[in-house]
Amino acid sequence: MTRENRVFIAGAGPVGLVAAAQLVRAQIPVTVFEASPTLSEESRASTFHPPTLDILDDLGFAADLIDQGLIAPRFQYRTKNDGVIAAFDFSAIADVTRHPYRLQAEQFKLTRIIHAKLQHDPNFRIEFGRRVCGVGQDEDGVAVHLASSDGLVEQRHGQWLIGADGARSDVRSSLGIEFSGFTWGERFLVVSTPFDFYSVIAGLDSVSYVADPDQWHFLLEVPGLWRVMFPIAAGVSDEAATDPAFARTALASVAPGADNAAIAHVTLYRVHQRVAKTFRSGRVFLAGDAAHINNPLGGMGMNGGIHDAVNLTDRLARVWQGESPERELDRYDLQRRLITLEYVQKHTIQNKRNLEARDEEDRDRFRGEMQAILLDAGKTHDYLERVSMIASLKRAAELG
Repeated sequence: MTRENRVFIAGAGPVGLVAAAQLVRAQIPVTVFEASPTLSEESRASTFHPPTLDILDDLGFAADLIDQGLIAPRFQYRTKNDGVIAAFDFSAIADVTRHPYRLQAEQFKLTRIIHAKLQHDPNFRIEFGRRVCGVGQDEDGVAVHLASSDGLVEQRHGQWLIGADGARSDVRSSLGIEFSGFTWGERFLVVSTPFDFYSVIAGLDSVSYVADPDQWHFLLEVPGLWRVMFPIAAGVSDEAATDPAFARTALASVAPGADNAAIAHVTLYRVHQRVAKTFRSGRVFLAGDAAHINNPLGGMGMNGGIHDAVNLTDRLARVWQGESPERELDRYDLQRRLITLEYVQKHTIQNKRNLEARDEEDRDRFRGEMQAILLDAGKTHDYLERVSMIASLKRAAELG
């Protein structure tokens, strides 16, 4: 079998295509294998943090994405009883980012922007309807087994493989890498609606976390819609939770009149906190959801995956071009896995616990922490660096 002098990438989501773009920019040939017949149209992640926008700007994609998104310069924490308890403005970190705001744009917009700009580059190929279902390797390259929609399986050989094929990664499974962690008892329900929440909720920001011991919720505005997230108890069946009547009842608990709103779509999914035991196995790497998954409170999953992609491909390009020894690639696992554990997992778990806190002492502690941060400019700056993921990138750089 002929060995292709290319980097293979499994998955054409944001992580896989950012990885491809970074490699193509370094004049490295790339083939992306995508299991679906086209780029996904699912909304999924829709938050881009300031340093991610800086990265996408360096790659030439940010301007188009910003044109299609909604700029969110502020975010807030509320309670159902007290209203706003803390509001933060990203302008406080304008000294450390070119984009001092969150951008709300569905991830499928980014993948289409990247694909449109790469599709005519001679170093870029994408093959749809091709699922990487198995992986083999030796010291000189990787062999991928590709399943087509007609059931046929083909084997191809390349130099390296990046597994960016999602939480149910066949690449990770094929390598036998443990996906350690846990699954939350609740599921998350996301209801998308064009209802005008600004008209009935005073002082609302486009990113609003609402704490409540009985049923917290999260409001996120994207162009033309609001996405409202609720926890769904284990005793409620999937069928009941996805019934439009259930969604309307949930919306009624958010704002008066919302139960009569149009519903664009409803999504129910299980929520996990898991991290792969290693992000590298020889000539194969894991990135994004294939390497780590977390609850969406804070919008860190896709952003962390994009940070994975850039960290890895920067190193891989230097190794490919003979500028660094192959052992340099071990630092990808060291940096990104540690950052995932230290920052992303810790922060997203705490976000959920703050919103759902039942104990009055825990609720008072959360309010007190937020107020203390707001009253101190230095603490505000540090906090915004953490929630925007700037701090995690600084920490990775410290690891060398």
